[in-house]
Amino acid sequence: MDATLKALGGIVGERHVLAEASDMAPYLTEERGLYRGAARAVVRPADTAEVAAVLAYANRNGLKIVPQGGNTGLVGGQIPSTVGDEIVLSLKRLDRIREIDATANAMTLEAGVTLQRAQEAAAEAGRLLPLSLAAEGSCTIGGNLSTNAGGTMAIAYGVARDLALGLEVVLADGRVMATLNKLKKDNTGYDLKHLFMGSEGTLGIITAATLKLFARPRAHATAFIGLASPQAALDLLNLAQERAGADVKTFELIPRIGLEFVLRHGANTRDPLSARHEWYVLLELTSQAEGALDAVMETILGEAIEQGLVEDAVVAASLDQRALFWRLRELLSEVQKHEGGSIKHDISVPVSAVPQFLREAEAAVTAAVPGARMVMFGHLGDGNIHCNVSQPPGADKQAYLARWAEVNALVHGVTAKLGGSISAEHGIGVMKRDLLPGVKDPVALDVMRALKSALDPHNTLNPGKVL
Repeated sequence: MDATLKALGGIVGERHVLAEASDMAPYLTEERGLYRGAARAVVRPADTAEVAAVLAYANRNGLKIVPQGGNTGLVGGQIPSTVGDEIVLSLKRLDRIREIDATANAMTLEAGVTLQRAQEAAAEAGRLLPLSLAAEGSCTIGGNLSTNAGGTMAIAYGVARDLALGLEVVLADGRVMATLNKLKKDNTGYDLKHLFMGSEGTLGIITAATLKLFARPRAHATAFIGLASPQAALDLLNLAQERAGADVKTFELIPRIGLEFVLRHGANTRDPLSARHEWYVLLELTSQAEGALDAVMETILGEAIEQGLVEDAVVAASLDQRALFWRLRELLSEVQKHEGGSIKHDISVPVSAVPQFLREAEAAVTAAVPGARMVMFGHLGDGNIHCNVSQPPGADKQAYLARWAEVNALVHGVTAKLGGSISAEHGIGVMKRDLLPGVKDPVALDVMRALKSALDPHNTLNPGKVL
C-alpha cells in the first residue's frame, strides 16, 4: 500500500493522493446515501497525461480504478465497492476550457468542467450549450457524457451523445485516443466516440470533449399550463409542434402531487394558477426572431382551450415569472426527500405510449402498495418519465424501501410491455446492473462483454458497473 501511494503521489503530487478517511469521505458516498463505498485512496490528476500515467500504473499492477466527476450520479456508477481495494480517480482538476470557436459552433473542454460553467462560457461567446440538468451546478462534462445525460431540452437538441463532435479518451492501459475535432462530417471508419459515451467509465475515461454549440435564442415564451390528463398534454404537444415546429424547446409534464410537494417544501414558490389541476405542462418556445413568439404561444394556447385540451394557462410576463415556473420544475426531485422514502425509476417509452404507461404503472403499484403516492414527471417530448413512488404517509421508511425490487418489477413490467427502456438518462451503474440481462437482447449483451474484454482485459476500469 505504501509503495502504491508513493507511486501515485509521484504522478499527481503527494497532496493530490488522499488516503485519510476524513479526506476520502466526500468521494465515497452519493448525495442520497443509497451507495457508500470504501477505497485505498482518492487520486486527483491535473491533466490527461497524469490520467494516462495513473491508468498505465494501475493496469500494470492490478489496481482497480473508479472514475468520478461531480459525484451526482443516481445509479451508483461513480461509487467504489465496499471492499476497499479500489482507487477513486477524481477528474475535477481537469477543468480547463481549451477553446471556443463561435464560427464553427464548437467548444473543447476538459472532463472536470461543470455543466453550468460550460453553459456560462458558451453564453459569453454568444452561443448556447443546450444540455440542461437540475444538477448542472455540480455535475461535470465527463460525467454527463459517460452517462449520456438527457435533460429538459432533449426534445429539441437531443441528449449528451448528440452534442459531442469528438472525444479525448484514456484507455485502460494508459494510451490516449485523441479524436477531438470540430468537424460536422468525418466519415473515416468507425465512429469510436460513441463507444465511450454511456459506458460509465467501463471502457475508457473521457478526459476532454468537443461539443456542439448553437445560436443563443433572442426570444423566449414560457407558459405554465393546467390540464386534466396526460392524454390532453400529449395532444397539446402535437399541437405545439405543428404550430411552432423546432421552436418548441421544452415540454415538461408535472403531476399535481409533485407541485404540492414543491409548494409544501420549496422556498420562494407559489402556485401560478388560481385553481387546482390534475396535471401541468411547462412549455417553452425559443426563437432567433425577437418578439415573434408571444403571438405563436397565444395561438397554441387559444386553439388548445378551444379543443378542450387546456383548462387554464399563464404566460410568463417577466424574467422573474419565468424563473418561478422553472423553479417549480427543478425542485421536483429535491423535495421528495421530505415526504419519506421514494423508490425511483428513470424509464422511457414511445411518446405516444406515455399516457398508457402512467395509467398502468399507477394501477399496478397502488394495488400492491396501497397509499403509495405516484410522483411521475419528466420530459414528455421524448418519452422520458421519472416514475418516483413516495411512501404512504406514516409508513416506516426502511420497511417501505425494502420493497424496492418489488416495485421495480411492477414499473419495469409496464415499461417492457410498451417497448420502453428501464434507463432513459441516468445509466445502469450498480442499481440496474442485475436487471440488464432481463431486458437487453442477449446478443447485444455478448457484444458489450466482448468490447469490455477487448478494451479492458484486466477489468481495471469501474469493475462491477454496467456488466
